[in-house]
Order: sequence, then structure tokens, then C-alpha cells
Amino acid sequence: MPVRTGNPDKNQALLDDTSKAIIEQLQLDGRRSYAAIGKAVGLSEAAVRQRVQRLTEAGVMQVVAVTDPLELGFARQAMVGIKAEGALEPIAAKLAEMDEIEYVVITAGSFDLLAEVLAESDEQLLRVLSERIRAIDGVKVTETFVYLKLVKQTYSWGVR
Repeated sequence: MPVRTGNPDKNQALLDDTSKAIIEQLQLDGRRSYAAIGKAVGLSEAAVRQRVQRLTEAGVMQVVAVTDPLELGFARQAMVGIKAEGALEPIAAKLAEMDEIEYVVITAGSFDLLAEVLAESDEQLLRVLSERIRAIDGVKVTETFVYLKLVKQTYSWGVR
């Protein structure tokens, strides 16, 4: 996922009530047809297509397929808290390059960065931690939170 660098003021102008309703429709079902969305929000199919294109080009939204890591053979998921020294952006960039890492954020608080790791096994998770994450210059301490059970994950936080 690309780093967010959009202009909130410009993008907020794209989000009138109709655009918000289109986003909500797509969050319910990303494969829903433009005609069905148009019927639900009171626009033509062409108007919905134009709005979706404008919203995606502006970086306001993405329409993506979400997979279940367990069903794809990733038996281990973990969140890794990282304490670092020096500039955080280069560390975040190196983490983001790793195929096993699907989420990287720079944070405030106890950890400087958080990285979510998907691994096929405990052995692979250990290799990623020991040989790759801890080997990055500036990484001083890691703490790993292994997921035992996913209780809730949602992508429908709505719009404002």
C-alpha cells in the first residue's frame, strides 16, 4: 500500500453526500455494479463511474480484494513493535520493502514503528525478525505480538 501523502483539504471537497454514499455502497460490496450503486444513490451508471474514477485517481479510495491469510497458507501473523534511533523514515522504507510485511506505520508512544508480519510458519517469522528486521540499521528493540485469534477486522470505517 502506498504511503498516504494526499491533500486532505482538496480530497474533502470530493466527498459530498453522494460520493460518501457511493463509497459506503462499495464498502458493502466492492463488486457491486455501477448501475446498482446509481439506483441506490440516485445517479446514472455513467455518473457513478465518473465519481468512482475521480475518487480513485485522487487517492481518496481504493477498491481491492481482501484475502484471508490463513486460507492462503500464512499460519502466523504478528504485530512487531520497534524501538529505533535516528531517522525513522529510512527504517520504515526498508520494512515496507519486505514481502512478509503488509503494514508499516511510524507511531508515537512506546514504539517508534509498528509492522505487521505474515509468515507461513513460526520458523519463517523467526527468520524475518532475527535476520531481517533486527538487522536494519537503527533498529534497537523489537517486541512481537503473535496473533492467536482474529476477532474483528473491518474495512468499512465510513466517511466523514
